[in-house]
Amino acid sequence: MIGLLQRVSEAEVRVDGACVGRIGAGLLVFVGVQRADTEADAERLLERLLGYRVFPDPQGRMNLDVREVGGGLLLVPQFTLAADTRKGTRASFTPAAPPRRAQALFEYLVARARARHPEVATGRFGAEMQVRLVNEGPVTFWLETRGSGRGTA
Repeated sequence: MIGLLQRVSEAEVRVDGACVGRIGAGLLVFVGVQRADTEADAERLLERLLGYRVFPDPQGRMNLDVREVGGGLLLVPQFTLAADTRKGTRASFTPAAPPRRAQALFEYLVARARARHPEVATGRFGAEMQVRLVNEGPVTFWLETRGSGRGTA
């Protein structure tokens, strides 16, 4: 499972002009689901998202996590994160989980996040979404629970 997280001062997702998810300061996380992903991968990704230290402490070092700063968590499904882009000029989506499986794992991640964190908003699976954000820093990290090993959680 892949999480592309960005530290934001605000973020929102719109579908057909209507806001479906919004947070103030916190983490915007684009979530990609790969074929071999399981609920254990979703649990591991959530553990990392809630505990990843990306917010500044009083000395300005990134030592605080989203829970410690009382930030929001905006989870946005994005199947293109699971693309294979190693050759050619068009991505292959073979590594991505089939839509039903991806949706089930995304919904599992959201349910577990809501059970563990007070402010969780989401995008809408399968919808054409417009995402607005103000990235603070900028701070962006790629977390992956399996696969290439790049950023493996």
